Amino acid sequence: MSKNCYLAVDIGASSGRHMISFMENGKLQLKEVYRFENGMKQEQNKRLWDVKRLFSEIKNGMAACKKAGYVPVSMAIDTWAVDYVLLDEKDEVIGDTYGYRDNRTSRMDDVVYELMTEPELYKRTGIQKQIFNTIYQLTADREKRPEVLKQAKTFLMLPDYFQFMLTGVKKSEYTNGSSTQLVNPETKQWDRELIEQLKLPSDIFLPLEMPGTFLGNLKPEIAEEVGFDTKVYLCGSHDTASAVMAMPRNEGSIYISSGTWSLMGVELPEALRDEKSHEGNFTNEGGYEYRFRYLKNIMGLWMIQSVRHEAKDAYSFAELCEMAEEADFPSRVDVNDQSFFAPLNMSEAIREYCKKTGQEVPETIGQLSCVIYQSLAESYNETVKEIESNTGKTYDNICIIGGGANADYLNKLTAKATGKHLTAGPAEATAIGNIVAQMIAEGEISDLKSARDLIAQSFEIKEYA
Repeated sequence: MSKNCYLAVDIGASSGRHMISFMENGKLQLKEVYRFENGMKQEQNKRLWDVKRLFSEIKNGMAACKKAGYVPVSMAIDTWAVDYVLLDEKDEVIGDTYGYRDNRTSRMDDVVYELMTEPELYKRTGIQKQIFNTIYQLTADREKRPEVLKQAKTFLMLPDYFQFMLTGVKKSEYTNGSSTQLVNPETKQWDRELIEQLKLPSDIFLPLEMPGTFLGNLKPEIAEEVGFDTKVYLCGSHDTASAVMAMPRNEGSIYISSGTWSLMGVELPEALRDEKSHEGNFTNEGGYEYRFRYLKNIMGLWMIQSVRHEAKDAYSFAELCEMAEEADFPSRVDVNDQSFFAPLNMSEAIREYCKKTGQEVPETIGQLSCVIYQSLAESYNETVKEIESNTGKTYDNICIIGGGANADYLNKLTAKATGKHLTAGPAEATAIGNIVAQMIAEGEISDLKSARDLIAQSFEIKEYA
């Protein structure tokens, strides 16, 4: 058994976890040590992140690791994409830290396109249009709180900020940086000419660095507070970048990183920025070793999570799958319709969509769940066709990673809808990808291929035909 253990701090939009991993009997073991709730807080019609509380939870989880007997060799933090902090000359956060579901970016796309057309922007960055992208958030800063942007000395994505708070070292990680729609896919660095053309300050952006980059050890006061010192590395800090690293022995497959969002795509050596990709709203996000994650954002399990919350979390996701299968309800929705992005009530949004489109309206939670799962499977099938058409390749396998790998009913529907062989697992792909980036940096795993082979041997992978 290896004496080394590694810590992944994996923070999602609804919860965060501290996951410890180590080698035992030739397999990678994973243990959740600490979990905490997360979510945007509503404050005067704003949707904000409480970064002070999140950082406190990061430290609480580290202290829990020590209490449980784990002192990691290293650690890394991943989160969702696009959100950021702006720091002043004293490295203090300026103003509110907005969440991507806040509506301040409404019509900011029109403001951007006055300076550069959407087709030009896509050709330049390869990043799909999502109204919450950082480019539109920064434009909202420019338009609505220019005093904040004027004070800014440093731009940091959220995981970079948290790791700065741990180490005192400011670095910007490439995979998450690429989600901003401000990075050149050829140089793999900030497109400073673009940033200046958009009338944003280019000097606040730090050079982008790859997963596996060493930041430093914990600041002495942090080490004292949590009870140990450790190395801090950059991982693929965009959670999807880490999740895709954990594809088990499935290079050359279509993947679905299935969680709050379903990120569906393939790995490519170069960004694909042609007109078909633009029209299909495909993105080219940066990945480990400068691979490109050519993918489409699909609304994902956000819809079923919301419906479950509206039912006061009375049912498990497994129960919702069973109820959906029993309901066998005929109506379908476009899961990417804007009405499902941030509705006040998801159940009512689904009912209203069905009513407007002349379909039978779901009433029970089982019927609602059936509509969501069936509609997701149909969306996956359409996306498979687009990927194969755009890349000129046929893919035999779909690899589902992330929490959605446990959605047995949805996996069956997806295999049936697409006609593809399907593998599901590991469910904790993001934390595993975070950890193997550290292990490669530490020399305990030789490379990504070896990491994926190890993952296939270490975790249960279900198969569907």
